[in-house]
Amino acid sequence: MSTMEHQYSENVVEKLSSEPKYFWKRFIIFLVILGLVIWGNTGSNFNGITEKGMNVAKAIVSGITHPETLLLFNLTSKGIPMLLLETISIAFLGTLIGAILAIPFAFLSATNIVPKWVSIIFRSITMLIRTIPALVWALIWIRVTGPGAFCGVVTQSIASIGMVSKMYITAIENLDTGVLEALDACGCNLFEKIRVGIIPQLSASFISTAIYRFDINLKDATILGIVGAGGIGFPLTDAIANARWNRVGAFVICLVLLVIVIEWISTQIRARLAHGRK
Repeated sequence: MSTMEHQYSENVVEKLSSEPKYFWKRFIIFLVILGLVIWGNTGSNFNGITEKGMNVAKAIVSGITHPETLLLFNLTSKGIPMLLLETISIAFLGTLIGAILAIPFAFLSATNIVPKWVSIIFRSITMLIRTIPALVWALIWIRVTGPGAFCGVVTQSIASIGMVSKMYITAIENLDTGVLEALDACGCNLFEKIRVGIIPQLSASFISTAIYRFDINLKDATILGIVGAGGIGFPLTDAIANARWNRVGAFVICLVLLVIVIEWISTQIRARLAHGRK
């Protein structure tokens, strides 16, 4: 070994030996996590699968592999095409309204736009909205609007405000203020600064966030239908309750295909927005 290689290896050993030792810290963290896992498992008692449960599982698999095809081509209000269209409409309108309502909340919550006390108030409101699950919002609004698709739209609009406004706030607080200062120097008024300096910076982020929320709302629309908020959720629950597994299989297959298609489309749109392609 040459002198240079020997010196290099000594430097490596010296560097490694001078690094801080985290063994005990990591060991304690491991013990804490292990203790939490053990404590969490004490509340879940698995007594095995009963014979009845096994029969139900076989029936579910049989229903998925042998779906009720008549539902796929039933164009009435009880057919899968119309129920899926209603589910998509609820998710789309809920996302659109929620995304629009989130804009003023976001601007009034951004610390670089409004005074800090105003920001704290509106951040607290959006935090409160995020705290309440969408299913709870549905149970609340169904008492006001009654069951149906309108309840689903209102629920998803309110539930969307919390998450969407949080993402909007991040985008607003990351604005390039140099552009606004340049527009000020050019003598632009407030409307011109918003149109030229703010909207171009925020539009891609806002649209991407709205599309991401639409993905979430599309999945939530099925769950909200269980409590009567429109969409495919209630017929699916009814089929499960009556053990009509062939019908359940048709619902599940169509939902999976719908989610895959919507996910692919939204991913393509977000990728184009991220890379500035049209």
